[in-house]
Amino acid sequence: MKLETAPSAAAASRWNRSAVLLPIATAAMAAGTFIVDTVDPNDISFPLVYIVVVLLASRFCYGRHLVLVAAGCVALLILSYLISPPIGPTQDALMRMSIRSTVIAVTAYLVLQSQAAQAGEREKAALLDLTQDTIFVRNMDDVITYWNRGAAELYGWSAEEAVGRVTHDLLKTRFSAPLTAINAELHSLGRWDGELVYTKRNGSEVAVASRWALQRDRQGNPASVLETNNDITERKRAEDALQLAQAELAHVARMSTLGELAASIAHEINQPLAAIVNGAGAGLRWLDRQPPDLDEARQMLARILKDGNRAAEVIGRIRALVRKSPVKMDRLSFNNIVLDVIALARSDIERNRVVLRTRLTDDLPPIQGDRVQLQQALLNLVVNAIEAMHDHEPRELVITSGNDEAQNVVVSVRDSGPGLDPETVSRIFQSFFTTKADGMGMGLSICRSIVEAHGGQLSARANEPRGARFEVALPREQTGHAADTSQAAALTIPSYNA
Repeated sequence: MKLETAPSAAAASRWNRSAVLLPIATAAMAAGTFIVDTVDPNDISFPLVYIVVVLLASRFCYGRHLVLVAAGCVALLILSYLISPPIGPTQDALMRMSIRSTVIAVTAYLVLQSQAAQAGEREKAALLDLTQDTIFVRNMDDVITYWNRGAAELYGWSAEEAVGRVTHDLLKTRFSAPLTAINAELHSLGRWDGELVYTKRNGSEVAVASRWALQRDRQGNPASVLETNNDITERKRAEDALQLAQAELAHVARMSTLGELAASIAHEINQPLAAIVNGAGAGLRWLDRQPPDLDEARQMLARILKDGNRAAEVIGRIRALVRKSPVKMDRLSFNNIVLDVIALARSDIERNRVVLRTRLTDDLPPIQGDRVQLQQALLNLVVNAIEAMHDHEPRELVITSGNDEAQNVVVSVRDSGPGLDPETVSRIFQSFFTTKADGMGMGLSICRSIVEAHGGQLSARANEPRGARFEVALPREQTGHAADTSQAAALTIPSYNA
């Protein structure tokens, strides 16, 4: 596609001057050709100047007006044939006159075809100037050959300033993928869609949804690229603001969950602290003996160290959930995340006299995810399960891990509470839907958003023979290697597991 840009004011002024002088010069050339051809009919080449006359006339005559110019040239050629010496036409002169007339007619026909094509291109260019999209055409060397009005308004360069410049030098393009990969897809499929960031003339950046279409010549060779861009800068800002709001909401949800576990967390910390105090007192008594019992004191210090580390682990897990940290995708073991959540909720499980059973499959493939977010989602499911069984007996919480048919890593949380009816299942993940008297209805909605952001699925259904069952399915990491289980070795399943 080859489109012409609109002329600038200076170019328009020059065109106005030539519009006056060019017809005069063309008429003078036609008259001079007629005179020379009449005086010297033996000059075979000079009458071909009529072709130049037709070509010059094509600059200011279109359609039937150009036909009249060509017909006038043929008429002058015939008149020269009739009145040129010697008096009377000859067979050779007639042949020359016929050939010249045919050449003039063919020239006029080709010029008319070219004018029609150019008129079509101008109409296309005029239509492209009406659209709000930014559209430009560049050749295979990335040199701009067409630049519509939308591009001029968005980027700040006029058509005259942009045409002839290298696209990516002018706009300082930032690509969402390697340019070699983009060009490979363009040549393979004939098109490419994606997001780019351009720099405008004033130095500000603009994000665009870009669509490239490869144009080929008649031989099928790549000739140019038509690029259409939509400004999505405001949409991207809105998306960023939405992500920030979602992160803030997730943080509030974490704080709310930790608030519900406050008594359990206090108990979880008080246990090792009390053991530390008692151990320190016992250690002092061992040292006060005569002679001091150093072996017993050493053993007591080791227990104090162990209890101190246990308290530090609890505080560390709480800090990880409380702090506002950016999303960090790491290679994780889903079993380790389950064990972290169990450690956080252990006191709450014991206080509510819940029997916890875990069946975690060994050698699960690793996943890619944000540890804090996945802990938050799973902790919310565990807390909900404990609360659901508050007025029911027996209270059994079963957490399992494994693989599904699609080779996703699946963690299941099942309780023995009142269960889920079909209407609740259909609405349970909707924002602000809750079955709790004092609930906000955001916990499960946030859980699903977290899981889906990791490319997974969160589902709910009734458990058999009673209760509810929630399943988190996440895609395995593509590397196919087993995840590091060092953390799993450091954490043990509580003694009340079956």
